[in-house]
Amino acid sequence: MSPSPHSPRPAPTGSRALDLVAAGLGILLTGPLMLLIMLTILVESGSPVFFTQTRLGQGGRHFRILKFRKFGKSSEEAGLPLTMHQDARLSHVGRLLVASKLDELPQLFNVLKGDMSLVGPRPESLTFSDCFAGDYRAVLAYRPGIFGPSQVAFRNECTLYPPNSEPTRFYREVLFPHKAQLDLSYYPHRTLRSDCAWIARGVLAVAELDRGPAAVPLLVFPNGNSLAEGRAGTGERS
Repeated sequence: MSPSPHSPRPAPTGSRALDLVAAGLGILLTGPLMLLIMLTILVESGSPVFFTQTRLGQGGRHFRILKFRKFGKSSEEAGLPLTMHQDARLSHVGRLLVASKLDELPQLFNVLKGDMSLVGPRPESLTFSDCFAGDYRAVLAYRPGIFGPSQVAFRNECTLYPPNSEPTRFYREVLFPHKAQLDLSYYPHRTLRSDCAWIARGVLAVAELDRGPAAVPLLVFPNGNSLAEGRAGTGERS
C-alpha cells in the first residue's frame, strides 16, 4: 500500500488558539484526577511518577513526550517498544492507565509547550523512525497530536496483532502504513471544525463509543486474513 501524493498544508487558522484554550482547560478540569494518579503511582512503586521518552515531532524534530509511568521502574526502558496485552512490565495502576488511556493526560503539557497539538499524527518513538521513508515522510510535516483519525481507528491496537507475529515487524509492515494512510488522507484537507470533531471522536473512542473510520476493518494481514478474521490481542503501541 502506498499513500496518495499530496502537498502538506499549514494547520487551520485558530488551531494553536484551540490547543492553548482546550489544553489549559483540560489541565484545570483533570488536575484533581492527575494528582490522584500521581499519588497512586507513588504509593505503589515510588517515584518517578512520569515517563518521558524522545519522540519524533514536526519536521522530524526530537522532543520529550510526557506520560504517567505505567511500568515498574526497573522495566520502563526494557523489552519491546510496544505495550503488550497483559504486559508483565505493567504495574497494577499501569493496567488501569493503559485501559483508560489516562497515562496520556500529561501530554496536555506537551500541547501547551507547542511540541504537540490536540489533533495530529501520533508521535512515534525513535525506534520506528525508519518507517518514515519515501512518501510516508510527509506525515512528519504535521505537528503530532493526541487525537486524530489513526488514534481513533487504532484505539484498541492490542487486538490487531495476530498470534505468533513478531510485534515490531508487524507494526512496521502492517499497522504503521495503515495509520499513515489515514493521516495522509486527512491532514491535507483538515479544517478547524473537522479537528474539533476528531477531538470529540477521540473522547468517545476512549469510552468505546466510537470504533473509528470504516476503512480499518479492511486491514489485511500478511497471511491474507482480514482484520475481522485475525483479531488476536497481543500488543499495542506504547
